Amino acid sequence: MRLSELVGARVHDADGRRVGFAVDVRFVESPQNRLRFEGVLVSPSSSGSFLGYERTEEVRPALIARYLRWRHRGAFLVLWRDVRRVGDGRVELRPGYSRWSPMLR
Repeated sequence: MRLSELVGARVHDADGRRVGFAVDVRFVESPQNRLRFEGVLVSPSSSGSFLGYERTEEVRPALIARYLRWRHRGAFLVLWRDVRRVGDGRVELRPGYSRWSPMLR
């Protein structure tokens, strides 16, 4: 699988309802200094980029920060274990998937 198959794909729940678009992916660094794929960032209404504003409480430049937060309101992180299938421009989530904050921990 390639990341280009994920970013921009429509995201659907287990019942086939569209819940948004995959707008970014999240990696975390393991204690062994290796990157591990953590999940997919989903925006309910926009397929455009967050430009990194979802990661922190960044507020400058203020107009851009406010606009992007408004545009991606309701965005969430879906962990990789909650993804059932990826393909054909579509990401399917498992039943009972969890929505996590898109902010970095």
